[in-house]
Amino acid sequence: MDEIVKHINDTNASYRQLNAGDAKNTDLFLDNDQYQFFEGFGEQITVRFDKENLTKAMLFIASILPRKFDQSAIHKVVSFSKEFVLDQLSILDALFSENGISVNTITQIWNARKDVPKKNGEVDKRFYFNGLLKDISYKDHAGVIQQDKFTIRNYLAGGYSDLHITKAEDGIFDVRVENTTTYLNDGKENDLEEIEGVIKPIVSLQQIFYGAPGIGKSHTINEVTKGEDVTRTTFHPDTDYSGFVGAYKPTTSLLPICNELGEPMKIANQALYKEQIVYEFVAQSFLQAYIAAWKKYADSENDEPKKQFLVIEEINRGNCAQIFGDLFQLLDRNDYGFSEYPIKADTDMKKQLQKAFKGLNIPQKDSINAMFEGRDVIKEVLDGDLLLLPNNLYIWATMNTSDQSLFPIDSAFKRRWDWTYIPISNANKGWTINIGDTHYDWWQFVERINDLIGRTTNSEDKKLGYFFCKAKDGVISAETFVGKVIFYLWNDVFKDYDYCDQVFNDADGNKLTFDKFYTAEGNNSKVVEEKVKLFLKNLGLEASVQQENMDEDLDSKIIIKVNGKDVTKANAIPYTAIEEYVKLHPEMSAQEVVDIWKPFKKCSMRSWIVCNKEERDEMDQRYANYSYEIKCADGNSLWVNKDGWMHHPENKNLRDTVSEFIEAVNGADLGITITETTI
Repeated sequence: MDEIVKHINDTNASYRQLNAGDAKNTDLFLDNDQYQFFEGFGEQITVRFDKENLTKAMLFIASILPRKFDQSAIHKVVSFSKEFVLDQLSILDALFSENGISVNTITQIWNARKDVPKKNGEVDKRFYFNGLLKDISYKDHAGVIQQDKFTIRNYLAGGYSDLHITKAEDGIFDVRVENTTTYLNDGKENDLEEIEGVIKPIVSLQQIFYGAPGIGKSHTINEVTKGEDVTRTTFHPDTDYSGFVGAYKPTTSLLPICNELGEPMKIANQALYKEQIVYEFVAQSFLQAYIAAWKKYADSENDEPKKQFLVIEEINRGNCAQIFGDLFQLLDRNDYGFSEYPIKADTDMKKQLQKAFKGLNIPQKDSINAMFEGRDVIKEVLDGDLLLLPNNLYIWATMNTSDQSLFPIDSAFKRRWDWTYIPISNANKGWTINIGDTHYDWWQFVERINDLIGRTTNSEDKKLGYFFCKAKDGVISAETFVGKVIFYLWNDVFKDYDYCDQVFNDADGNKLTFDKFYTAEGNNSKVVEEKVKLFLKNLGLEASVQQENMDEDLDSKIIIKVNGKDVTKANAIPYTAIEEYVKLHPEMSAQEVVDIWKPFKKCSMRSWIVCNKEERDEMDQRYANYSYEIKCADGNSLWVNKDGWMHHPENKNLRDTVSEFIEAVNGADLGITITETTI
């Protein structure tokens, strides 16, 4: 036999970051009958990889991340993103390099293991390889040097991959990965049979959405959980276990009035009652969601149960170790999403659970019990003896990176969660900061201030998201801007850096302190608008040109032509250029044209220059409607922004977006030439 083929199940595939000594995830198990293929080659074999093959395998891994590697806390380390793909390709570039020169193939030494003695005296009869790791130093998508480990396991997807090993004439074994879009299961790996009646979760059970304040973390969760049952709570410094799980609390109940002997008092044989304070166990957010999740299982009748979400806002504003207590153990989930290590409920909680679960029956009880070696865990759960998270209970949380100093989350707790970073991005709402009659683009401000925050603090923690400040009817007033944004910047961000940048200079050369943004009139103080304008000017922002002025003709002394075609309005220059480009490329789809011209948004006062229908539909209608539609050969349209285009050739102190656009287009080799002539 010249080649063996091994179909990969989850035991041999586990995309994750590797730790030293993590043997479980660095060995590669083959079937015993495949051992003869390697007999006579000793305990070490040389394998050879092909760069093109591993590149295809990694791109396949990336394509199935959402539906494959988000299914289990064991596998999940990242969600699909452009950054993930770029980093993985960079790892391969570093791997397939010898003395700084790119190569197409590399070799590696694997240890072939068979009949290995164990510490307990037994012999491991399995056939497997280890020594799969190789240290890699690579430059990530941000240009930062990172250290990682290469292993073939990271290029294998359980159920989707076949591993081909071919013996070459030079004695080296060529290793090739082939993937299929059809899920397979050869049933050869121990403990990997699908448990009938139990469906694996398709999204991450426990994840924390984190990032800068105002980026829309809660909004993201709301969108994903729309139509689902959600129990929501917020952590704060005083939150404790009883406030999260439940405790006895005073409440009122209608009870009989009794005499000194404890006998109910009556009038004409009618017992007397009154509202009295009693203590009852009151379930809080965790227990409410936990009970609801199991009740959904009882209602599922062997079908997939409905999801139950427990959403924790601001998870790091509370002491997680104290709040979760022994529930921490439940966060370890098995491959099917159930708690790997159930815990015993205390007496008070047991009574509450018995009441809540009375009369319930779980149709999938046999399948679930099978995960725990036949132990009747379902009975223990319904009797209130045991706490066990079901796989339809999703615990999601939000975390502001700028709040990390409140209660640091320890590494053991972090490992139980998947982490989803929400980047700062433009929400395309078209919000403006209105200072008197002057208007500034909110997103441009966010970009400029975040650049300053990053340069000053060398950290992402204090940056602002698009929704850090809420607009009313698309407008952020001077009062709101100073009271929320300026206050945050002066007191929480730059205070520890002594306002060292020139942005904080007043007109007289002194520091622009926070009190200068208000008049000294006590309760009647008002925002000093000139100081706000000065700060924004220092930051490099210029007032937006309003739409009603945008359709005015260019100066009659200036002639601008796009590929020889006369243009008479400033905001017609970009859409004429793109329209001419579409005519030159009838073979291109609307989306392809959008992708070509998107980089030119840097020339606009607004945050966009060209968009597709989906992007336009998400915009504020004021800005979506102020655009120029261009139909492309594929039947789809694109829209070009008509706002934010200014031409000030005679005033060098004002930003000239038209000149910026002309220079960028003429230097881009797109077949579009824009000329400007002064008569």
